[in-house]
Amino acid sequence: MNSATPKVKEFARRLLAHDATLGKPGVTQDSELFRVCEKLRGPLSKLTGVGGFSSLLSRALTLAGAEIPWLRGLGIKTNGSLEGLEQLETKIDSRQRVEGEVALVSQMLGLLITFIGPALTRQLVSDIWPKMNDLDF
Repeated sequence: MNSATPKVKEFARRLLAHDATLGKPGVTQDSELFRVCEKLRGPLSKLTGVGGFSSLLSRALTLAGAEIPWLRGLGIKTNGSLEGLEQLETKIDSRQRVEGEVALVSQMLGLLITFIGPALTRQLVSDIWPKMNDLDF
């Protein structure tokens, strides 16, 4: 099952580009590559608990890993953040990093759309990124 439709994948690209223009406030060293996932972690963990968020991220990571094999080298810490990024940074180039992040974010968004629906997913995204326009997926 691939939860990331082409429309969701395109939205993920726009969201990543938008987030990149905002800088890096509140980003931890472990999450520099995956800022969007890190920003989703807080609000989703409040709603589902850390275990619920970790389960969602784990499924998204499995689905994205089928598309981008190097993602299979990542794991999930007990707090729900990604682990293993520091080992991969020297093995992949910037284009591969971007494609990996697009794949993971689009799978996360696709799963959210499946589980909570597009309206609640849009609300969640607009709460985190209020200036993000065109929340069409």
